[in-house]
Amino acid sequence: MFEVRQIIQRLRMGESIREVARAQHVGRPTVKAIRIVAVEQHWLDPLRPLPDDRVLAGFFNGPRKAPQNISSIEAYRDEILAWHAQGINAVTMRRALHEKHGFQGSVDSLYRFLRREAPDLSVATIKLDFPVGETAQVDFGAGPLIADRVSGECFKTWIFVCTLAWSRHQYAEIVRNQSVETWLACHRHAFEWFNGVPKKVRIDNLKAAITKACYYEPTVQRSYAELAQGYAFLIDPCPVEDPKKKGRVESGVKFVKNNFVPLREFHSLAHANGLLQTWIMGEAGNRIHGTTRARPLSLFTETEQVLLQALPAAPPDCATWSKVTLHPNCHVQFEYCFYSAPFRLIGQILWLEITPHALRIYRDHDLVAMHPRLFRHGDKSTTDDHLPPDAQAYLMRNPQWCIAQARDIGAACLALVESLFAARVLDNLRAVQGLIRLSDQYGRRRLESACARALAFGAPQFKTVKQILKQGIDQAPDLIEAAELEAPYLGTGRFSRKTTDLLH
Repeated sequence: MFEVRQIIQRLRMGESIREVARAQHVGRPTVKAIRIVAVEQHWLDPLRPLPDDRVLAGFFNGPRKAPQNISSIEAYRDEILAWHAQGINAVTMRRALHEKHGFQGSVDSLYRFLRREAPDLSVATIKLDFPVGETAQVDFGAGPLIADRVSGECFKTWIFVCTLAWSRHQYAEIVRNQSVETWLACHRHAFEWFNGVPKKVRIDNLKAAITKACYYEPTVQRSYAELAQGYAFLIDPCPVEDPKKKGRVESGVKFVKNNFVPLREFHSLAHANGLLQTWIMGEAGNRIHGTTRARPLSLFTETEQVLLQALPAAPPDCATWSKVTLHPNCHVQFEYCFYSAPFRLIGQILWLEITPHALRIYRDHDLVAMHPRLFRHGDKSTTDDHLPPDAQAYLMRNPQWCIAQARDIGAACLALVESLFAARVLDNLRAVQGLIRLSDQYGRRRLESACARALAFGAPQFKTVKQILKQGIDQAPDLIEAAELEAPYLGTGRFSRKTTDLLH
């Protein structure tokens, strides 16, 4: 309407249609059409005020004329609009139309059609403001694929980004997972990087932080809640499916992914993080930010850093919690490592408190076990007192214990035990343990005598000694002399008899 008003004003000043068209860069038919309406409404009279824009719009903003040429898109109107409603982009639509219908039009024709037929009806938003030092926003984004030159392993990574909402200075770290332990450690590293703690941390509803998302009262993960208490910050989750409430860190993640990651080679996780931190303190921290028109690092060091909360004197343990069940083998499992707990709790629900250096096991609020933290898969930490009595007895009665007991009983018992342990085929630990236990029933003196008789007969076995004791043979006076045992073999079987004896 501003252009229409300018044309009418020039006509009121007496300029010709040609002069007005040349000055306003419009066609003479357009000026002529406006002049006709202006004459009919008496707008060319210099003594009358010009009408406002609403009145002018009623005369010159009528319905558009239909295009004379039919667009090549019209034949696929319904299909394109349906795809647009699903969020499919124009490039993908153009490829699908070409494959299905042989469409030869350009992507630009699709853009023009969508701008005309499906304009973007965006919802109005407001710009959020954050006081100095009050809020940090954190999020994860997909990181680069790293091929470790030492181990040869190729693994996927994630980028943790923490952005201070006022200065836009940020901390970023490349990690291998989004576990609770990693989430807590990244927060601690970020606070140490800033040498201070913001009053609030705005997060998304990821499982490492929020166990149950809710608009009004979300449930915070236990470990994250303890970390927030230790560092004295408030957790500020975004509403469900509304990441725009933390748009500054969303932009920060994109900035790292689009400006740091491309065209760089990373030899290891440590190498990648070293390059990333150098880049943040250099190029990223000293750029002119598009919104603040200032350098994030300068805003942080000159203003925001001194307004952050001080770090605690002793950093809180970044403990994570896990609910487990005690298995019948008296061990719980965490990350493929095994830790023992008292056997009386088998089948019960226990809580694990995991720190970087220790693992504690709780039954309700009672601490029932504590172990050093294990990391290699399959490793086991066992406290003997956690095992049932029979298992403890078995573990305590090792070969060294058995030899010591046999030595106390006597020389014959020691010789028989050493003979059993010298076997090259069978592990005779249980047999030796059973042999030693015979002293509880028959006494050490009789056991020593039975062992001597078994050795004399060349049968150093547990069952032989047990039968000797059971039948009382160890107490018989007619002990066979060793010389008789060394007599040469006469060629007769054990149960053979002479023919004369059988026929007598």
